[in-house]
Amino acid sequence: FIASTFIAVVSGVIGVFVVARNMPFMTHTLSEIGFAGASFALFMGWPALNGMLLFTILSSVMVGQLTIDESRRESVISAVSALFIGLGILFLYLSSKTASSATSILFGSVVGISRHEVYQLVWLSLIVLAVVFLIYLQLKFSSFDPDGAAANGLNETLISVTFLLLLAMSVSVAVQIVGTLLIFVLLTLPAASAKYYTTGTGKMIGLAILFALLGVWLGLYLGYVTDWPVSFFTSTIEVLIYLSALLYQRWATE
Repeated sequence: FIASTFIAVVSGVIGVFVVARNMPFMTHTLSEIGFAGASFALFMGWPALNGMLLFTILSSVMVGQLTIDESRRESVISAVSALFIGLGILFLYLSSKTASSATSILFGSVVGISRHEVYQLVWLSLIVLAVVFLIYLQLKFSSFDPDGAAANGLNETLISVTFLLLLAMSVSVAVQIVGTLLIFVLLTLPAASAKYYTTGTGKMIGLAILFALLGVWLGLYLGYVTDWPVSFFTSTIEVLIYLSALLYQRWATE
């Protein structure tokens, strides 16, 4: 519950800016890179989080630069995703791990997280939240009014690179509960739902955190009661929240 709480808070905060900057594609790409990183960590005998951090942080800026041109964005995403999925499979094969190791990486394994991993995850989450707090005004300006930010001389490159690094760290954090295949569940759906219910960045962040917490807490409880995967319940809850947000918006505009 401690780990999932920090994961939900980080996902809610970063997710609002992911949605505002229209960057779900980067979340998807970094999740594939995270899979390769976790597999590499298994091959090296490291904790999975260390491998994900190494791969996602080093590659986030490079991938961000490659996808600036919208005309080639989809092709770049496909190429990078294919490459890192292949690398992930290779590292799993070379490490001679069982299928359960791959399942944990792909779908998450928060119920099996160790005390050391919880401490590591908490510190990583605090670093992400602290950096967001320090650059909040600039990040908000750049995300919601990029033209105005550029006209006022804001260093867009620095803000973008910093955000990509924060996103890479957030992906590595969120993977612990939903896995690489379902990473978009926590990093996009709560924030996407929040924008239909309220306006204002602060309110959106608060509501996104609430939705993410609801998904992980209720998912953990239902997983305990049924012995089914926590990620299944978390994903289903977040999708239901998103569908309710769409219905609310439709009702509000009629």
